[in-house]
Amino acid sequence: MDKLGTLSIFVQVAEVGSFVSAGHRLGISGSAVGKAIARLEDELGVRLFNRSTRSMALTEEGSFFLDTCRRIQAEYEEVQARLSRSHATPRGQLRVSLPLAGMLLMPTIADFMKIYPEVNLDLDFTDRIVDVIEEGFDAVIRTGDVKDTRLMSRKLGTFRHVIVASPDYLAKNGTPQLPEDLLQHQCLHHRFANSGKLEPWPLVRNGRDIKLDLPVSTVASTLEPLIFLAQRSFGITCLPPFAVTSEIAGGSLVPVLDDYLAGTGQFRVLWPTSRYLSPKVRAFVDFMAANLFAA
Repeated sequence: MDKLGTLSIFVQVAEVGSFVSAGHRLGISGSAVGKAIARLEDELGVRLFNRSTRSMALTEEGSFFLDTCRRIQAEYEEVQARLSRSHATPRGQLRVSLPLAGMLLMPTIADFMKIYPEVNLDLDFTDRIVDVIEEGFDAVIRTGDVKDTRLMSRKLGTFRHVIVASPDYLAKNGTPQLPEDLLQHQCLHHRFANSGKLEPWPLVRNGRDIKLDLPVSTVASTLEPLIFLAQRSFGITCLPPFAVTSEIAGGSLVPVLDDYLAGTGQFRVLWPTSRYLSPKVRAFVDFMAANLFAA
């Protein structure tokens, strides 16, 4: 039996809770996964999973064995990376989780794919909080602070939001000169998928936050609909600048109230703690840090 391969199968089953789903990840059949787990249980002399028709869960012995397998895998990967990092070409599958707005980062990711054609990207777009380690991601790009001590992180760049509207909308409704003028406008808002709360517009005057009960004409949980509607004169919206760079450059959207915006957003890339990064993860982290916010 291929010991490391079997351990990898076991870890995948433990993470996804299904022979079939683990097989999809590994590129083998669910039946082959089930047989590998059965052989492993026979060899160890313990049951690793409690199975039912609807679910499967780790036994106490299975949980202990999972922790051990992860340590073995981590040590093997560190040794492998240490031996090969100086000359290895980045290659293999790279699982990356991005926020739903991550579609707007695709030009940079496409450039990475051109430079590293042997890296096969598996991109997952979601605004939910993912468990990087449990779900088997190699890297995660997110905004905000890092709270998981199991993860390393690197800042990719900071940004300041922009308030934008179409020229036609401003011609018809007037250009706001002060934050309070927004109270007379149709405001298009972004809602956080995790909390369900509206993202606040970071308005300030003389270094102090301005709290306004802005009108809510439209709400969306992703940025693309807000861009679409703003371009078609349905209202005024507040977005991160990378989301509307081309629209501003092309003149379909115009920034307003720049002097009343403060506070920066921040993108970070996160990956599981390890003394030695695999070539594919190191290449991705370094490339995104160098290019995502390059002028």
